[in-house]
Amino acid sequence: MEHALSPATLTELRRPRPYPAVSVLTPTHRREPENTQDPVRLRNVVAEAKKRLEHDPAVTRERRHDVVEQLDQALSEVDLTHAEDGLAIFAAPGEHQVWSLARPVPERVVLADTFLTRNLVAAQDAERPFWVLSVSSDRVTLWNGGGDRVSEAHTGGFPLTRDRDNFDAERQERIGDLPSAFRDEDTRRFLRDADTALARLLRARPRPAYLTGETAALSLFDEIGTVTRDATHIPHGGLAHGTPEAVWQAVGPLIAAEDRRNVDTVARRLEAARGHKAFAAGVDEVRQNAQQGRIQLLAVEENYRTTVRADGGGGHLVPAESGDLDVREDIVDEIVERCLDTGAEVRFVPDGTLGDARGIAGVLRY
Repeated sequence: MEHALSPATLTELRRPRPYPAVSVLTPTHRREPENTQDPVRLRNVVAEAKKRLEHDPAVTRERRHDVVEQLDQALSEVDLTHAEDGLAIFAAPGEHQVWSLARPVPERVVLADTFLTRNLVAAQDAERPFWVLSVSSDRVTLWNGGGDRVSEAHTGGFPLTRDRDNFDAERQERIGDLPSAFRDEDTRRFLRDADTALARLLRARPRPAYLTGETAALSLFDEIGTVTRDATHIPHGGLAHGTPEAVWQAVGPLIAAEDRRNVDTVARRLEAARGHKAFAAGVDEVRQNAQQGRIQLLAVEENYRTTVRADGGGGHLVPAESGDLDVREDIVDEIVERCLDTGAEVRFVPDGTLGDARGIAGVLRY
């Protein structure tokens, strides 16, 4: 199953396919007892996709057989023992992909000429990956963070460790032989190496960084660090030898506060756009501006979706029922993808954030 969504991968997923490009979405669960329902739910939603293919007159028998085979192959590749919060299966003639998502998705089956990538984009937006570097005088541990969790990262030379034969810094501090382990020259050299290793990693994989450790360690990085000096410092010792849960407890409140600030920033930008008459709201108005490449910032409530069709007159969109003639069930996804194509910033915000904007709004370029 795929997890990491790069810009190049997203571009490839969004290219048009021969009809039908089938997108199957289903929520999954990480823990018991909720995850016991996942296998049955997954089989049922894939069966619904096959049923839709069977009854779609636009799908030839040969193409239907091809896509059903791709769905079966995708289903065989799903590993629910490592499930996250959502699953996306994409199948089209000659290809299939399975994506595990670290955020919930609605149960949904869509047949179109493109895959439904909006949930992948939303998951990527919510992840906002970050690094945590936890330091002690004998070990420096790197943690890979994103969403609401961290895990130890074995990359870039981390974890860094060093032997301390006959050296007990805590005992020596207690008896007064060593004011601080972090004044020891070998320790300073060791942590300087950690700073250099993190700098290398950030050049290759840039993201925000957090630094945890004793106050003395953080002070030392203020003195000798390059990239670590600019990281967000969290005075919390013991995490270099800690667990992911302990690290998350230390950094989680800061991540949550940053998320709230980001949502507030989006709300302020939208409000300022109203005052400058550079604001669009509602699926019809936003879609028209997206088509013209006028959207600078697109904000979408996380679970907003709507089914529409063209009214046959001026090309405006009107509400429709699934199954209606010329219905567009994935219009929100079309808007998201069009905005990405034209270089807009796309942000997903909690439900209810946009108020009278009816689930979707944009800041216009001009």
